Amino acid sequence: MKGLKRIVTIVAFCSSAVTTLAQDPTFTQFYANPLYLNPAFAGSHGCPRFALNYRNEWPSLTGNYVTYSASYDQYFKNISGGFGVLATHDQQGQGTINTSMLGLVYSYHLKVSRKFSMMFGARAAWYQKFLDWDKLTFGDMIDPRRGFIYSTGDVPRGGSRGFFDASAGIVGYSKTFFFGFAAHHLNTPNESMIIGNSPLPMRFTGHMGADIPLGRRSKYSNGTNIMPNVIYQYQNGFQELNIGTYIKYGAFNVGAWYRNRDAFIITIGVNTGKFKLGYSYDVTVSKLNNGVSGGSHEISMGLNLSCKQKPISFKTISCPSF
Repeated sequence: MKGLKRIVTIVAFCSSAVTTLAQDPTFTQFYANPLYLNPAFAGSHGCPRFALNYRNEWPSLTGNYVTYSASYDQYFKNISGGFGVLATHDQQGQGTINTSMLGLVYSYHLKVSRKFSMMFGARAAWYQKFLDWDKLTFGDMIDPRRGFIYSTGDVPRGGSRGFFDASAGIVGYSKTFFFGFAAHHLNTPNESMIIGNSPLPMRFTGHMGADIPLGRRSKYSNGTNIMPNVIYQYQNGFQELNIGTYIKYGAFNVGAWYRNRDAFIITIGVNTGKFKLGYSYDVTVSKLNNGVSGGSHEISMGLNLSCKQKPISFKTISCPSF
């Protein structure tokens, strides 16, 4: 009976996801996927930058979430800012619902003073959502004793939806401090894959952090830096507050975050300047405990290519790598 109850719970969740307002996937290596966090980060590194991200949330559950992301961005002097491309793919309930997105990003870079700069970004994206009706189960398929043995009388209604989406953001930064704000889904597009209207609610993100050196650099070491950060997100009544810090020693990074009453996040990584690799694990501390959910695993890879000397007016932002 416990197994049947779990199946029914997952089925009810997947079925309701077809008609209710959705929420975006979240990466916990926030700054390893900068274009996803805030489009204003496009070109913030200066030279060409590539990022790959993989997240497996609640792997112990049948209806886990798997999300992939890939991005490229670079600063171009002739457009006074950065250009980027971001692609994501999200799978819910073992592929019952699949969401793919391809977006183009532009960020205008403005030097306000000798010590302070700002970036203003926008993203234009196309989303494509697919619903696999063959993987859905309904109440009329259940026998009280033997479980799912009947065929459903439900008739497929639609199953896919494509729509345009717009996002925007700003970032302000100095040598040791930065802050930003982003608003996604500004046009609240209809994402319903069946008959009806299901507007994708706007997602608001506020973030800020600092880069505080603790030790002097030498020819043997780049010193130690501590990077405290706060990230707040709101979407359709759901609020998420992440408070944490990174410690960087040479090429090595470790971090710890706490997400409000939901998870404790541990991050480790290596950043050589040109290549970076990170891993994070979310320990579930909510009522859906870690033993049931299996936590969440996330892996990130980044590649920074060399380029011609940056313009004198260009300043990179000192934000965490992971």
